[in-house]
Amino acid sequence: MLNRLTKMALGVALPIVLFAAGPTLAEIRDQTIKFASANNKGHPQVTGMEKFAELVNEKSGGKIEVKLFPGGTLGGDVQTVSALQGGVIEMTVLNAGILANNVKQFGAVDLPFLFDSGEEADKVMDGPFGESLSKLLPDTGLVGLGYWELGFRNLTNNRHAVAKLEDIKGLKIRTIQSPIPIELFNTLGANAVPLPYTELYTALETGTVDGQENPAANILNAKFYEVQKYMTLTRHQYNPQIVLVSKKFWDGLNDEEKGVLQAAATEARDYQRKVSREADATALEEIRKTGMEVSEFSPEETQKLRDAVKPVIEKFSAEIGADTVQLLFKEIGAARGQ
Repeated sequence: MLNRLTKMALGVALPIVLFAAGPTLAEIRDQTIKFASANNKGHPQVTGMEKFAELVNEKSGGKIEVKLFPGGTLGGDVQTVSALQGGVIEMTVLNAGILANNVKQFGAVDLPFLFDSGEEADKVMDGPFGESLSKLLPDTGLVGLGYWELGFRNLTNNRHAVAKLEDIKGLKIRTIQSPIPIELFNTLGANAVPLPYTELYTALETGTVDGQENPAANILNAKFYEVQKYMTLTRHQYNPQIVLVSKKFWDGLNDEEKGVLQAAATEARDYQRKVSREADATALEEIRKTGMEVSEFSPEETQKLRDAVKPVIEKFSAEIGADTVQLLFKEIGAARGQ
């Protein structure tokens, strides 16, 4: 009798245990996500995307497939953001500063000479400052899942070596399609030419522009060394990247599905940053091997550069908003232990 009762109890309890253990996967639906970016396969940005796709597959029990579209195959960054807002593409990752065209406060991350290291930037972007920017996105049809890294930007050109501030004058320099980089290079005496990244190699090859500015990993990955002779380690800007989801798509997800994407983006973030920093270090060695002439500003010339861009910081700080800029510098101070 006892044995039969025990079996009956187990028979009742078993489905309850199964139900309690497995509702997450039961709630996740089969679906495919298009994830676009401007950089080519092999770039740390795309390596992060690959890790994200792998994690989503794993965390969703194979129900959510992330299809990657690197190399600008679905359009440049600005075009892709519009596609996300329209719900045509589900995800992208790009320089956070490009979103200044949508939310002016994002311009703060484009201010020159903000961070001393990537680790310092991590603390600021993962903390209250980065969160304050992300909260502004849903009203524009976008959702942010976190910040990855592009890195510190350096100048290249095809006309002459740039070893001092005056050498920048008169160069036609391609910049990203964001207000601060455009103003920055115009202030330094260059002629800034905003272009999509997908058009940059051809613009350099044809002489439409004399040069460009990007982290070392980009210069190597996009083979800019084939069409550029000179590189200068200016490190004038640090680019955090932001992982974006279309709000139209996001609003159609349930909590379990949202949880999978957020967890995967955060886990992939730590991996991507590590890969990015390792790639930046090795890329410079590879660039030197290609025959590109690499130079560096002296501390005195770097200070001249910093002084020259102060008007840019003042002008855009007013446009971005005092509250945003104050929070940014407060968090930078906290990251430095000040």
